[in-house]
Amino acid sequence: MFPRRHFIGQLAAASVGGGAIAAGGRNPEKSAKSARPPANLPQPPASNNSPPTTLDPQREVRLERLRPREIEQAMAACPTLFQPLGTIEWHGLHNIVGLDAVKAHHLCVAAARRGGGLVAPPLYGGIGGLNQPHTFVMEPENEVYSILLRPWVEKLVREAVRQGFRAVILLTGHYGAGQQIVVRELAVRMSRALAIPILGTPEYFLALDAGYLGDHAAWGETSLMMHLDPDSVDLSRLGEPPHRGVGGRDPREATRADGEKLAETIIARLAQLASRMPKWDEPTLRRFIDAEAALVNRQLTLAATGTNAWEGWRNLRKGVLSDYGRLLAEEQFEAIAALTAKM
Repeated sequence: MFPRRHFIGQLAAASVGGGAIAAGGRNPEKSAKSARPPANLPQPPASNNSPPTTLDPQREVRLERLRPREIEQAMAACPTLFQPLGTIEWHGLHNIVGLDAVKAHHLCVAAARRGGGLVAPPLYGGIGGLNQPHTFVMEPENEVYSILLRPWVEKLVREAVRQGFRAVILLTGHYGAGQQIVVRELAVRMSRALAIPILGTPEYFLALDAGYLGDHAAWGETSLMMHLDPDSVDLSRLGEPPHRGVGGRDPREATRADGEKLAETIIARLAQLASRMPKWDEPTLRRFIDAEAALVNRQLTLAATGTNAWEGWRNLRKGVLSDYGRLLAEEQFEAIAALTAKM
């Protein structure tokens, strides 16, 4: 384990092109009360590049549940693989401990059914976790090189390509600073190494303009789960504030309707990406990689120059990245790169 200052210094020297390393720390969105989002959550504008709507909305897309011919047919239609990521972690008294991975898996399945692609089994095991019971901390928050998550996910990506997939979406429902940076950094690096688009992002980045900035077992995550997996939430167990292991807006204000609005924003954009990413030509792939590299490199630089790894998110609440999800789905990659200068 490296001292904190040494760790931040390592970040300063790193870049995605040269093997960036992971940041640690806890999300201020998870440890401090979040500002209330608008009462009526905004809806993202309709896109002219919407994914096809002819797919069976009930079709089986979970990779482990399919037979060989079914896999081949699905890949022929859309060779995109979704890989949900999460961990086992305390999420208040009202939520299940597997919330992060379960949430990501539900979102991926819904997106694959709408836009195409298949969904790999979720990976339960991330970087960091709360100091609360029933939390499996596989790597500490400030683990520099991520000796477990990074090589494991890299191998999963390589195997996806060996199987014939032409795009991969790594969706993490667990948002520690190290987790987010490692996932996006390895996605950029593997996109270059394998010459296919690989997106690595937390799901809330696709719904920033819908009023969700990420939280922990609070209004946002609880609302999402009330919609995606209602049997997993029991608000009657929550009790009165302060709520143990909860960071963000009071989860007692969570509603299934809010969860549906957030989920629809995320799913629509994931579906659009899944349908289009395998078709990107080389110039589009380069533009995508450059934008994602600009984002993660900027976060690494800010983390290295500050006293906390979460410096890489310091202006998120000011809305500087609110358009990220829309711009990504619309393939306006240069606009994403321009936004990073405001972080």
